[in-house]
Formats: sequence, structure tokens, C-alpha cells
Amino acid sequence: MSGTPPHRQPGHLSAVLEALFVTTLWSSSWILIKFGLHDIPALTFAGLRYVLAFLCLLPLAFAPSGRAAIRRLTGRQWALLSALGVIYYALTQGTQFIGLSLLPAVTASMMLNCTSAVVAMAGVFLLSERPSPVQWSGVSLNLAGVLIYFYPAAFARGEWVGIGVMALGLAANSGSSLLGRYINRDRAIPALTVTTVSMGIGSLLMLAGGLATQGLPPLKAASWGIIAWLAVVNTAVAFTLWNRTLQVLSAVESTIINSTMMIQIACLAWIFLGESLSPQKIAGLVLAGAGAVLVQLRRSSRLSRGNGETAKR
Repeated sequence: MSGTPPHRQPGHLSAVLEALFVTTLWSSSWILIKFGLHDIPALTFAGLRYVLAFLCLLPLAFAPSGRAAIRRLTGRQWALLSALGVIYYALTQGTQFIGLSLLPAVTASMMLNCTSAVVAMAGVFLLSERPSPVQWSGVSLNLAGVLIYFYPAAFARGEWVGIGVMALGLAANSGSSLLGRYINRDRAIPALTVTTVSMGIGSLLMLAGGLATQGLPPLKAASWGIIAWLAVVNTAVAFTLWNRTLQVLSAVESTIINSTMMIQIACLAWIFLGESLSPQKIAGLVLAGAGAVLVQLRRSSRLSRGNGETAKR
């Protein structure tokens, strides 16, 4: 019997836990980036991180099985992966860094955390993935928690440019969530191939933009250490695992899990940066976390009933 063995995919619970592990890595990135930005311009920093991660993935991507997967890519698949690279890396990451330079972090984060609501509504029409009423309640609860956590977020006159940039970032982040799910859900392309190709295209564009506008100052050994850790662990490994979970989790589920980063970042900032949490912010974190759990519990119970019915047959 010949042929390539099928790729082993995680079950739903394993995919949820794997996705939460990835978001923990990504949340820790905020702390490391906070320290690294003292010496490295933001866009150049982001470009170096993702290009180095891409270079780390290249040897794996061009192993025999990886080369075969790349050779099998159709013109349409190349176009989809190119679009994912531009939207997910160059636009989403780029606008976040630019937005943070123009707006308070609280305002930028509030806008970006509206992604789950946008994805839930757009996913119905673009992916034919309809959340259950309980899942809609979870999305609503999550969004209410986000709004409570960041309230009030007043916009000054000089911040409207930043608001426009973050609006583009919100659209790019939502679009990349939908496109990533669309590419991964039929499992036609291995997660490593999806990550390497899209990251290579997006990161090179981002680094080129950073070098053209901000340059590359002399970096200390500690700065290179932060870049290396972020590139290898928090990017190369984390994004490959994330694309693997997208083969199991719906767009809404993935986005809700991603939104738990708000809770994780707040806790890490309290521990490592000494940022305190008010009762209002704690209430917002609890609501946002409850919404994320509600979406996952509903899906898990539905799958358990389906498995039981299959066993009875």
C-alpha cells in the first residue's frame, strides 16, 4: 500500500487546549515586546521577528514531505496563501504597531478585541458556519466583558488617524481569521506549509517596510535574544500549532480563544509590569472569560452527544 500517510489531527478538546497554549505564548510576547521596544523601532522589530521565524521554518518546510506539499499547491492555493500572508502578517501586525504609536494601548486593544463579534457575523455568510444560540450568547458575553474592561475610552481629536488605522487593523484581523479558517478547514494543505508560505510573504513585506521607514539601529545582545525567542518559540512554533488547531476549530471558536489573550495579558502585566487591576477591569475579565468558556462547552457537549449516538449504531 503506497501513498502519503494522513496527517494526524487533534480532537476538539486537544485543539482547544493547544490553542490556549498558543495564546499563552502570544500573551507573553506583549511583555517581551514591551522591553524590546526600548531599543528596536516597532515595525522593524515586528519584521525581524517574523522573518527570523520564517527562516527557522524553511528547513522543515523543504524536508521531503514539505517539498512535496509545496509542489502540490495549485495556483488558487498560492493565491490564497499569499493573501493570508499580506492580511495576517503585513496588514494585521503592521497596523497594530502603527496604531499603538498613535493611540493609547487601551483604545487600540478595545477596537481589536471587537474581532470576535465581526467574525461571528461575517462567518455566517462567508463560511456558512452558524453559531448556536448559546454560542451567540458566549460571543455577546465576551464582547460585553471587553467593553466593560476598557470603558471609558474617549477619543481625542488628534486620535482620529489612529482610530482609522486600527479600524483597518480590525478589518484585517477579522479577515485573516475567516481566511485562515477557510484555508485550513478542509485540511488540504499541511499546517506547516500554510504557516511557512504565508509568513514568508507577509514578513518580508513587513520587514521591507520597517527598514525603509525606520531603519535598523545597532542592537544589544539582549535585544537579539528577545527577537530570537519571539521568532522561534512564540512565532514559528506557535503559528504552526495555531494553523493546526484551525483544521478542527471553527472561526468563531478560534477567535474567542484568541480573545482570552486580554485576560492573560492583564495578569502577566500585573505580575511582571506592576500594572494594577481595578474592580471594573476584573469584572470585565471575568465576563470575557465566561463567554469564551460558554462557546467551548456548548461545542464539546454537542460533540459528545454525537459520539454517543455513533457508538450506539
